[in-house]
Amino acid sequence: STDLTSTAGYDSIIQHLNDGRKNCKEFEDFLKERAIIEEKYGKELINLSKKKPCGQTELNTLKRSLDVFKQQIDNVGQGHIQLAQTLREEAKKMEEFREKQKLHRKKIELIMEAIHKNRNLQYKKTMEVKQTCCCFLPCGSPLPFFSLSHFLQLFLKLAQTKSALEDSDRSYQQNVATLEKIREEWQKEHIKACEFFETQECERINYFRNALWLHVNQLSQDCVQDDEKYEEIRKSLEMCSIEKDVDFFVNLRKTGSLAPAPVVYENYYNAQRNAAPVRSPAPVPISR
Repeated sequence: STDLTSTAGYDSIIQHLNDGRKNCKEFEDFLKERAIIEEKYGKELINLSKKKPCGQTELNTLKRSLDVFKQQIDNVGQGHIQLAQTLREEAKKMEEFREKQKLHRKKIELIMEAIHKNRNLQYKKTMEVKQTCCCFLPCGSPLPFFSLSHFLQLFLKLAQTKSALEDSDRSYQQNVATLEKIREEWQKEHIKACEFFETQECERINYFRNALWLHVNQLSQDCVQDDEKYEEIRKSLEMCSIEKDVDFFVNLRKTGSLAPAPVVYENYYNAQRNAAPVRSPAPVPISR
């Protein structure tokens, strides 16, 4: 700005840096929340695999596949819990990065605050001295007609005023010179501060970008590891044999190697007649 005492540009930079720090904090909080979700999900998977029955009466190869299935689901849960811990560690690194930048930036901000204050005070003082000089009557101004005694008094007063004017002018020159030194120092420090802030902003964007990239890689790696666990289940299922399981069940529960003999019809009625003839009972006389 052309205004020597203005801090509009500097304030805009500081606001942008504060916004950047806030954005890093938001990503840090996002990682923490994701870690909570991953940990909860992992624990739920582990509880599910351990407590929920899943084909517990199956036999042989399919039973082995189901055992692998539950074990790998448990492993997936453990993987999500490990991912949660990894996310917390990344969030901690982001926090440490933010605090480190804040600490380094604070030193520069304190220097800039002090030099702004010194610059503004000197500028105010210089303008006050300048105003004082402008209030004096110029030496070349015509004087009104007075009596001799009045003239002598005015002449004495004019001499005093001239001396005071010269003193004020010297003071004004000294203040201007001092202000110029302060202005040069402020401009030098301002440039250094801007260069430092630019470096910090580049570091922040680079760190933020890399942190996001790493986070996505972690999620992809977790998916790859999950797929590897699921692949174990698929391999186990490939070893599952319907014929073997059926044979296993038959051999486990068989009650014998011979089938029951056919049931033969036995004619008990004819056999009884041939063995002992049946006699008719004596006739009973009928009375008339």
